[in-house]
Amino acid sequence: MRMSERVGPSELIARLRPLTEGPQRRLVALAGPPAAGKSHICDILQKQLPQAGLLQMDGFHLDDRLLHQRGMLARKGAPESFDLDGLSVMLDRLSADDGRDVLVPVFDRSIETSRGAAAEITAQTRLILVEGNYLLLDRPGWRDLARHFALTVMLEAPEPVLLARLQGRWAGYDPGTLRVKLDGNDLPNMRLVLEASRPADLILPTG
Repeated sequence: MRMSERVGPSELIARLRPLTEGPQRRLVALAGPPAAGKSHICDILQKQLPQAGLLQMDGFHLDDRLLHQRGMLARKGAPESFDLDGLSVMLDRLSADDGRDVLVPVFDRSIETSRGAAAEITAQTRLILVEGNYLLLDRPGWRDLARHFALTVMLEAPEPVLLARLQGRWAGYDPGTLRVKLDGNDLPNMRLVLEASRPADLILPTG
């Protein structure tokens, strides 16, 4: 098994900068468990690399109404709560680099809902950051996504740090509800990413 290389934010930016100007379009996966800081890192990267586009895996969440109908609302954020086929088709479109602009969904955290066609990745965009928990998941369907990525990055933080961040997400809930959200969903999702992801090219510590 190959060894992943550990890098810091500055080194990652230096690795990515040439990809913003190359002749070929490149997709880079930024994976990691819940609360690893993926959105924060993407914000930093886009400020330093404004030419880069962004595709959020969270934009492919199933709608809450559909999750409720399927009895899956309590497991929102688990692999089965995503439109994997839709994500795969979108990656195909972006990888095709066929000279057309592509409209992509965005996950609106203020309402916990995906908004379709809410952002645009232009035909001129050479580097696209793809961000999500399960981009390196070694499971049927998910592992097929790897063919799209020129580079893969796994964000890493100690489990106690991840737990503290997850608890912070549910601040204001009573202890019983907090326990249900953590034990019933967040922690299983976290452990799945930690235990069942393929090795990344790079590891970026975030905690």
